Amino acid sequence: MNQTDKIYRVLDKGFVRLVDFAGGDQRAVESARVSFGSVSKGEEKDKKLLEYLVEHEHFSPFEHSVFQFHIKCPIFVARQWMRHRIASYNEISARYTEVKEEFYIPEKFRAQDRSNTQGSIESDNLDNETMFKEYEEAIKFSYKTYMRLLKLGAAREMARMVLPVAQYTEYYWTINARSLINFIRLRSDSHAQYEIRQYAIAITEIFREKMPWTWDAFNKFYAKK
Repeated sequence: MNQTDKIYRVLDKGFVRLVDFAGGDQRAVESARVSFGSVSKGEEKDKKLLEYLVEHEHFSPFEHSVFQFHIKCPIFVARQWMRHRIASYNEISARYTEVKEEFYIPEKFRAQDRSNTQGSIESDNLDNETMFKEYEEAIKFSYKTYMRLLKLGAAREMARMVLPVAQYTEYYWTINARSLINFIRLRSDSHAQYEIRQYAIAITEIFREKMPWTWDAFNKFYAKK
């Protein structure tokens, strides 16, 4: 397995880091060709094979390439992220460790999108100064209360209940290439929340670097659907 320590900074305090990677484009090729007792037939034919697999939705060979990431993101992003269940997660536990004073502070607030009940839109009509004051006061008060509860003897697993979903969390995420491309396709879409889209953008860059043939094939036949 190849290892990299490059950190992709996301949002104000978050990051994506590729911890391990196994397989690659060639592994997908080999996994497909073993079905009929064959091996690699050179770059040009191997690329065409990957395109054929994607075009005809033969996705299982891509499951043999695996990425492992270290993610740091706000809890509300993580809760959307973990809906992608064909993957493995191990998250830092606030039952075992004391929570750090690390919370997501957006650059500006967005207004509710009236045509998309789950979305938001840019707006110049918001009083961002007042919103930031309210937001930051609430976060500071929640963390101050958390620390007070700990000092009063409350268990970590209970004191954490006062903390908001803007709190940063960290986890390891292991996922195969087939599921990862699905994550990228869904979370890069304009309908996805802005914050998780920023993580999808960073992960797309890593995927393109590690599996360029596969990315080109998916982008041609599948990612744009």
